[in-house]
Amino acid sequence: MNALLTVDNLTVRAGADPATRILDGVSLTIHEGEVLALVGESGSGKSMTALALIRLLPAPLVAEAGALTVAGEDLLAAGERRMNAIRGGTIGMLFQQPKRMLDPTATVGAHVAEPLRRFGRLSRAAARRATVELLADVGIPEPRRRARAYAHQLSGGIAQRVMIATALAGQPRLLIADEPTTALDATVEAQILRLIAAKKAELGMSVLFISHDLRVVSAIADRIAVMYAGRIVEQGPAAELLAAPQHPYTRALVECSLLRPDEHGELYAIPGHAGPALSLTAGCRFQPRCAASHAARLEHQCAAAEPELAFSGGGSADHTTRCWVASPQAAPSHAAQPKEQV
Repeated sequence: MNALLTVDNLTVRAGADPATRILDGVSLTIHEGEVLALVGESGSGKSMTALALIRLLPAPLVAEAGALTVAGEDLLAAGERRMNAIRGGTIGMLFQQPKRMLDPTATVGAHVAEPLRRFGRLSRAAARRATVELLADVGIPEPRRRARAYAHQLSGGIAQRVMIATALAGQPRLLIADEPTTALDATVEAQILRLIAAKKAELGMSVLFISHDLRVVSAIADRIAVMYAGRIVEQGPAAELLAAPQHPYTRALVECSLLRPDEHGELYAIPGHAGPALSLTAGCRFQPRCAASHAARLEHQCAAAEPELAFSGGGSADHTTRCWVASPQAAPSHAAQPKEQV
């Protein structure tokens, strides 16, 4: 498959201080027609990655990257006028809490018609007709009446369908969905996931699906990238990564998800908490919380240096992890441990 989005060595800093790395060397590829899920705990940098991709980082955050391209276009070199055309056009966005993202003074129809007129160059009357058709297409009942409604008159599920219609109005090649089912009940959540999957298949678009919920991710993702404290620590095919996670953090996420409750129906909780960006060191960010590092007697090595993403020796070649414990053969010889200790 051809790459639609390429991110190489993306770093986000707070001002000029090199120690405040909110994102640190993030590299991602999303292929045409693919759903890549970016997962991790709250504060891991998932939403910041999305904002960096569309160049909407709040001040004083500054992004640097070796490459950032979508559909072959260099986003780092694009001027603000061109970026305004890319946002909502080539790249569509879905956000958390859709009712808060809708302008309370504008009707549903006005929200959807704006990108139809802007990117489709439709007349006002044609945009009104297309709006009703698009609202119906995303499963909104009584679309003519709903087009005249305001945000406060919508349920959470209907509001997210409006956001999907608005995002699709620009005919994007990439849809960035940032926690699109947060705060929705289970039935509506399943409906929204099916709608996103159906539109992705119908339009041939790619999706960057951001979530902390592996149960949700398992229903939609082709590949998964796991983020911890601003770093990608593991990535690979979704089914394989969820069935055989290699990084201790990924294993912990799977164990504390609804995918694997223990025999008593209890969920595992990851001890400790992720450190802030200011506390980042040269070693593995997860090491202070990692029982596997302690069990393998690799605490000092894990704290001193972090390996590159590498094939861990099991599964497909594109399943990689950033971990000395998972890839002991990659460890420096002076710190290597007997394999049976891993």
